[in-house]
Amino acid sequence: MNRSEQLSKLQNTENWDVIIIGGGASGLGTALDASSRGYKTILFEGIDFAKGTSSRSTKLVHGGVRYLEQGNIHLVREALKERGLLAQNAGHLVKNQSFVIPNYNWWGGYFYTLGLKIYDLLAGRLSLGTSKYISKQKTVEMLPNVQKTGLVNGVIYHDGQFDDSRLAINLAQTAIENGACVLNYSKVVNLLKNEKGILIGVQVTDQETGNKYDAKGSVIINATGVFTNAIMKLNDNVYKKYIVPSQGIHLVFDPSFLPGDHALMIPKTKDGRVLFAVPWHNRVVVGTTDTLIKSHSLEPIALENEIQFILETAQRFLAKKPTRADVLSVFAGLRPLAAPKEEGKSTKEVSRSHKILVSKTGLITITGGKWTTYRKIAEDIIDKAISTGKLPKKMCVTEHLSIHGNKSTTTFDRENHLYIYGSDIPKIIELQNNEPHLNEKLHPDHEFTMAEVVWAIRYEMARTVDDVLARRVRLLFLDARAAIECSEKTARLIAKELGHDETWVTKEISNFRSISKGFLLSEYQ
Repeated sequence: MNRSEQLSKLQNTENWDVIIIGGGASGLGTALDASSRGYKTILFEGIDFAKGTSSRSTKLVHGGVRYLEQGNIHLVREALKERGLLAQNAGHLVKNQSFVIPNYNWWGGYFYTLGLKIYDLLAGRLSLGTSKYISKQKTVEMLPNVQKTGLVNGVIYHDGQFDDSRLAINLAQTAIENGACVLNYSKVVNLLKNEKGILIGVQVTDQETGNKYDAKGSVIINATGVFTNAIMKLNDNVYKKYIVPSQGIHLVFDPSFLPGDHALMIPKTKDGRVLFAVPWHNRVVVGTTDTLIKSHSLEPIALENEIQFILETAQRFLAKKPTRADVLSVFAGLRPLAAPKEEGKSTKEVSRSHKILVSKTGLITITGGKWTTYRKIAEDIIDKAISTGKLPKKMCVTEHLSIHGNKSTTTFDRENHLYIYGSDIPKIIELQNNEPHLNEKLHPDHEFTMAEVVWAIRYEMARTVDDVLARRVRLLFLDARAAIECSEKTARLIAKELGHDETWVTKEISNFRSISKGFLLSEYQ
């Protein structure tokens, strides 16, 4: 996956069947769906793939236990099917994760066991495991740091855990392997229309060179997530709000707060939400919140009340109680929820189902949705495009399409931090063998090596320190201070690979440190 090659493809193609704006889960999934059906496809991402919402999830591939309780059987059934398919198609990234619900009243064990048995049934042959009622002793055995006072019993169930931005990169690679043109740092700045006001293409600015390109196409798809309204402003004569952003934050701790392999699930916090503590890359991710906000940002910042809510809830359920000083990283993400018809609805009432809108200009816009169902969302988008008569009918083939890197990964394999590269692991090892200086660790406290940085630059279109440390090796999400400490080393390696000068290095380090501040609690910046 090489940016120069992709730019060349853009410059040498006059017309496209499908043009996609946005390189997150929905956009990349749609690029893969369209290209694998044989349509001439191009995707433009204004910054980096999964820069926004799609790198800031709870790291779960799940049906949504909460939606089951709300009676949204269709959404749960669809998500459980997609969870199973994703485990097959991206086995190197999707892990079967066991979750334990500790119960502090006698009826909880029976209530949640019954509900989760229905969850298992809805998953059918794609189930990841059977839900079971477990004793207090077994609950403590599985969650050694659980609060034991008042504990009555527990329930264990299974869902998926994954690495979101790594999946985004692999989707981009798979789309390219299927003939798509995929470009990051390519911002759509205008929509091109004919004399009748119908869309015929987009105007794009290369963020690195400032060069502008016109791309003509039959179908234009807006998959920009929380930035949907900005594209709709270019498209509509009358402004209307299509999405409302909802913020969710996560705190990251060392594994001593959740020793072992099991995740913790709190089905009902004091405000009626769900809280997860999930093992991830030898750390523990705890979240999330759900706060409607008025404005969106590329770098959303965790609110103080959100941080307090997660800390207080975690302290209630964990014997070793996490404090602010224990937070290794805090990250905030924005969910692009479809705007409700009535103003003032709470986030719990705003639909999580995806919606596809077709404008009078022909623009197709996707709102809502989640990572787990990205493949089905993409299928629905292209089917909708076919139904408008602008594409010849071709069947979707992604249900059993293997994603780049896919291989079955055992527990033993996952003990090696390179497991996320799947079938690319031998190539990274070969890189280390051929260039021994790349065996050096990025940071003494972490396993990531310089070879992974070079791999990200040469084969995964990483262009900045943020691309590498936030979305390719995930260090910023796991340990913000460590990421800041190795930012200069990373910047110099990128400069060497891409031919940048000392001025670029200085500016890049400054940019990354500015971004990193949002991942540190205020008193530790």
